[in-house]
Amino acid sequence: MTRSFEDLDTFKRSLDLMVAIYKTTKAFPRDERFGLTQQLRRAVVSVVSNIAEGQGRLSPGEWRQFLSHARGSLYEVQAQMIAAHRLEYIDDDTWRRLRSSIRRVAAPLQGLIEFVQDRERTRQRGPQAADNRQPTTRVAQKTRAAQKTRATPTTRAAQKTHAEGVP
Repeated sequence: MTRSFEDLDTFKRSLDLMVAIYKTTKAFPRDERFGLTQQLRRAVVSVVSNIAEGQGRLSPGEWRQFLSHARGSLYEVQAQMIAAHRLEYIDDDTWRRLRSSIRRVAAPLQGLIEFVQDRERTRQRGPQAADNRQPTTRVAQKTRAAQKTRATPTTRAAQKTHAEGVP
């Protein structure tokens, strides 16, 4: 496990995004200083801060909650960058570069959220359940559900016999 939030790839990438947003918003119109510029900067700082603060929390549930806030703020940054592009405050190249940076933060952030959720579930089930964990992908869940409901011909016959009242 990492010793500090500073070691997290997600934190490093979000910090890079923050620097890029700050540099980009310097060129925004002066009349946006207290509008879109300030909102974008607050949102991107929130991403960085929530990743850091979440790791400092005592339980996986608290950590997950802060990561969820970081993810929400990242979506806010993306929406505001779309608006800035539409308002022509940034050109197409800048928009593509920032969109790529947002995605580079989103992917490991989602992975970290899933890691913390898994840790939270393991903690709720108890330490001995950690060795018996099932895959948590949607495909694996659907496969397990199908296996549970799939009946063999012998099982179907037994169910029909039981439904007809024949012992």
